[in-house]
Amino acid sequence: MRERKRIAIIGGGPAALVAADALAPHHEVHVYEQGRSVGRKFLVAGQGGFNLTNSADGPALAAMYSPAGFLNEALGAFGSNAFREWLSELGIETYVGTSGRVFPTKGTKPVEVLNVMRERSLERGVHFHLEHTFVGFDEHTNAIIEHGGARSSLAAHFTIFSLGGASWSVTGSTGTWSGHFAQLGIEVTPFRSSNCGVKIEWPGSFARDHAGKPLKNISVSAGDHSSIGEATITQHGLEGNAIYPVVPALRDAIANGTGALLHLDLKPNNTTDQLLQKIAGKEPKNYAAALNLDRATMALLKAFTTKERFHSPFAFVQDVKGLQLPVTALRPIEEAISTVGGIAPSELAPDFSLKRYASSPLAKWWTGMHQRAVSSCKAAIPWDGTPRMPYLNADRSPAGSFHAIPNSAAFASCFRTFNPARKFAALNATAWLAKDSSVPPSSRSIGWPSRAFSLSPSSWCMPG
Repeated sequence: MRERKRIAIIGGGPAALVAADALAPHHEVHVYEQGRSVGRKFLVAGQGGFNLTNSADGPALAAMYSPAGFLNEALGAFGSNAFREWLSELGIETYVGTSGRVFPTKGTKPVEVLNVMRERSLERGVHFHLEHTFVGFDEHTNAIIEHGGARSSLAAHFTIFSLGGASWSVTGSTGTWSGHFAQLGIEVTPFRSSNCGVKIEWPGSFARDHAGKPLKNISVSAGDHSSIGEATITQHGLEGNAIYPVVPALRDAIANGTGALLHLDLKPNNTTDQLLQKIAGKEPKNYAAALNLDRATMALLKAFTTKERFHSPFAFVQDVKGLQLPVTALRPIEEAISTVGGIAPSELAPDFSLKRYASSPLAKWWTGMHQRAVSSCKAAIPWDGTPRMPYLNADRSPAGSFHAIPNSAAFASCFRTFNPARKFAALNATAWLAKDSSVPPSSRSIGWPSRAFSLSPSSWCMPG
């Protein structure tokens, strides 16, 4: 009979709960959560739509993550469809929305899904330790936990870190954990916004007149990133599911000082010729009715085009198909759905272990809490329960090595190849979105949709 190992999971987000579920039948699992309850970020995320994953699977799902190919094996082992099957096993049925995102059946509340996951863990014998905070490492690189004012080093065969990113600090995700790893000589990168709104300098009274109004069924692109969906005009710029997937490209452009431009196709289902035919012979005042453009869209076109172009049918249609909006910044981390940053991918071996701690008591994982965040958490755990650390990472940590898992979606996949020779893994709750996303989250430092591990590498993301 295989020896049962004591496994410590630091952090109580969705990625941690999925990891606990996969490991509990075969090992003694202890979850250490700094708050008074688990899954707080899960509940907050559920207030904005509650999509659990994305219907993309196989190569389409892998393409949503960066660096390219980094999570192919993990996602191949446990993709979106496998995650939905796991949810069904728990009694949580799902459906695919028109956007391709996957939701629980209508009427199902976030707290209900969380309770099912938690109860399943309890039934499998998982031990929960609430108000237990990770505060660093001791001289033997064992994790130190603080509870009730007292500190102690964890004794476990394996430790998985599921600490979260740096967005929504009200839930406990402050990203301060990265400093503890930096003290060990591990390269970490600053957390930055992902799956967030973008700042645009609106002219005149545009924001006052149109903030809160949607731009529906538009195509958005920036660099080599693109998406179709809906954006909402805000006092500061734009946000929404059409914006989030292109944030990685905008973030890079802003950082490089090359100028961040958002390209909007306001009529993606029509060609230039088709639009020209619709306005042929019409006065500019009738363009809106001819092309079915609402007041907010027309105001946007007028705000970022000249009067001469507006009165030229061909130029007007060109702007409808390719309106350029200069982006000056991303919205602050506190407003972001997820973040990128954390452990640098260069610190990780192909099996997600930390190279410099290949034979130390450290191994980390991280995942990102976002559309695809939870799904990756399970893929990394072999069905026979044998810990094979190569993918035991945590949004994405004793005689083993550091491991970092990219966001939740990837976590699930990665967890399947848990190497028994490793002792620590880190699950990161940072939402690394594919193409950023992230789902996340993209997730460009290692992290999943986003996106639930505490070790999010900064050049790894998952799309949202």
